[in-house]
Amino acid sequence: MASSPVLVIGLDGAPERYVLEAPPGALPNLQALMARGLWGPLTSTIPPITCPAWACMSTSRDPGQLGLYGFRNRTDFSYPPMERADASWIHAPRVWEILSDMGHRSVVLGVPLTYPVRAFDGWLVSSFLGPGPAGDYTHPAGLADEIRQVAPGYMVDVPDFRTDDKERLLSQIYRMTDERFKLAVHLMRTRPWDLFWLVEMGSDRMHHGFWRYGDPDHRLHQPGHPYEHAIADYYRHLDGWVGELLQVAPDDATVFVVSDHGAKTLTGAISMNDWLRREGYLVMKHLPDVPAPLDPAWVDWSRTRLWAEGGYYARIFVNGLGREPMGIVPSSEYESLLDDVSSRLVALRDHERRPMASRAMRPADLYREVRGIAPDLIVYLGDLDWRSAGTVGHRDIYLLENDTGPDDANHSQEGIFVLAGPGVAAPGRYEGASLLDVAPTIMAALGHGKVEGMLGESLEGRPRCP
Repeated sequence: MASSPVLVIGLDGAPERYVLEAPPGALPNLQALMARGLWGPLTSTIPPITCPAWACMSTSRDPGQLGLYGFRNRTDFSYPPMERADASWIHAPRVWEILSDMGHRSVVLGVPLTYPVRAFDGWLVSSFLGPGPAGDYTHPAGLADEIRQVAPGYMVDVPDFRTDDKERLLSQIYRMTDERFKLAVHLMRTRPWDLFWLVEMGSDRMHHGFWRYGDPDHRLHQPGHPYEHAIADYYRHLDGWVGELLQVAPDDATVFVVSDHGAKTLTGAISMNDWLRREGYLVMKHLPDVPAPLDPAWVDWSRTRLWAEGGYYARIFVNGLGREPMGIVPSSEYESLLDDVSSRLVALRDHERRPMASRAMRPADLYREVRGIAPDLIVYLGDLDWRSAGTVGHRDIYLLENDTGPDDANHSQEGIFVLAGPGVAAPGRYEGASLLDVAPTIMAALGHGKVEGMLGESLEGRPRCP
């Protein structure tokens, strides 16, 4: 097999709207890659969120196989709170670890769930889910000293991106992006690599902070607002940095631009625990004076059958007899209970009495296997038009603002990809790609077949859509 180095540019949350559908000439570097490669939607995991999506992309395993169902997960059958995931949860090899065993070197910069760092033949700067420069966030450890010299303002994330202080947020996103790409250019020039994988979080933070200004369909859209073109302008800025990377990358490099999920207008949040209270599934001994995260001490577990966790999607858990500490639902009633709550969720209407077309899914129906402690139900509220509020004590189940701070966008199921390089078939739009295909494509570009256990297939050699 022919082999070429691989450059992966990850843009967290990038949707078709701002990349594939950008006006001609708006993104000259990305559009030049599209002109000579394959491009199209990239289907994310269920759920379509940063954790687990980047981990699934880099291992070509599904969330059930990894036992990752969100940023926070249950580690036992006790009641909330849950535990935040990190790299120690990922027992499948990441593609750069596989390549290391084959004699290849990699540079990994900002890929989520890479802290605590693990040794391999290469260099790694972990992501926003770790301590950043305040801790041991690089491999090798001495790389941190070099970063302080090359990119002294390096940030793994912007603090408090759900904020009304948009000017501060915008300034910090640009600063974070510039320092990350400055470091990327430096590492590309000074390290020998076969795989270079960069993930930029600024795109996702722009969507959450500024989506309303650029989307006429958002309920809070203000035509002519000074931030109306903030997201589009940011993608133009990103495109300039993509051009900088392409100038440094080898001429024969395979270039892969990917996002872990897409983005869309967020209508609001559904207070799932208050809905469960209303429907009689959750019984409280005490309600807080102001809405607050569900405290297990407030719940009458002797009469509670279900409770929920908040986030981009809703996770519903059964209070199982013999499973949870004070469980009451016998295994013989488990399926009928889930059928009942699923049918009610699917029938749920929005705040204006319109059908929401929500989806209630069982992990066993979604994944190759189910490891760890999965939710009993994974619920998309509408087509992810609504997120799930984890707090309880609201007067209404419909919240037109996110309960964790101002937020304009939710995640969507389809991200994007652009793939250009010597092994790519005739250029054009391609439908049907999955983020599980990314790792096998990297392997193919470097002259290797798919490793046993990977679920995806290489996109190299696939024809464009007719």
